[in-house]
Parts: sequence; structure tokens; C-alpha cells
Amino acid sequence: MIESQLRSRLVYAGFIAVVIALGLASRTQSTQSYLPQFISEYAGDTLWALTAFLGLGFLFPKFSTWRVAVLALGFAVLIECSQLYHAPWIESLRHTRLGGLVLGFGFLWSDLVCYGVGVACGVGLEWLCGFGKRPKSA
Repeated sequence: MIESQLRSRLVYAGFIAVVIALGLASRTQSTQSYLPQFISEYAGDTLWALTAFLGLGFLFPKFSTWRVAVLALGFAVLIECSQLYHAPWIESLRHTRLGGLVLGFGFLWSDLVCYGVGVACGVGLEWLCGFGKRPKSA
């Protein structure tokens, strides 16, 4: 039986902390003034999806890379689609700092592309670090 290589939760916690810091920095006015407009506009959403990928990898270290990727992309798409729903209770959540960062405010097709890129970066990171690969059987 072939199993996925176990992810290191300690390494993933570090990755998550770095990506969250980069994502928050990408949203500040001072940082945005130094970044090219394209990066400044799309980095936050891309890093958000990468964080979702890393978070799922942290929670489910035995899942294959592709399973984590599909779950992360599905989660990101569900959150984006939830932005089409504007009931007062969810709008009040969105207007908190954490709620706004997690749930977002308005549906954008471009965000779906960013999520795909963010998840693809997570897959690439796993391959570079040797996590999530399926070892060959002897």
C-alpha cells in the first residue's frame, strides 16, 4: 500500500505564519505603494488560498497533495460564492476585521483565478519540500 509522506506540522505552522504575515502586509497602504499594482491587487487573495491549502495540510497531514488541493480550492470557491449572500447577520460578521479577512466582501471572478494560483503554489511548495508526495513502492 502506498501512503502520502507525512507533513511536518511544525514546518506547516511556520509556513502558515509567514504566509499570513505576507498576506496582511500586502493589504497595508505602505506596502501597496512599493508593490507593482498587479501584485498589490492580487497578492492578498492568492496568499489567502495558499493559507487555506497550508491549513488543510496542517490539519490533515496524511492526505495526499491532490486531496488537500481539491479541498482548499473547494473551500475558497465556497467562501467566494458566499459573498453573493448579503443577509444582515453575515454582513455584520464581514464588518469585523477577522470576518472581513476570512469571508471577504464582494464576489469577483478574478479571485477564483487567484485561488487557483495560490493552491498551485501550495502544491509546488509541497513538492519542493518533499511533503505530500507518493513514494514508489519497492
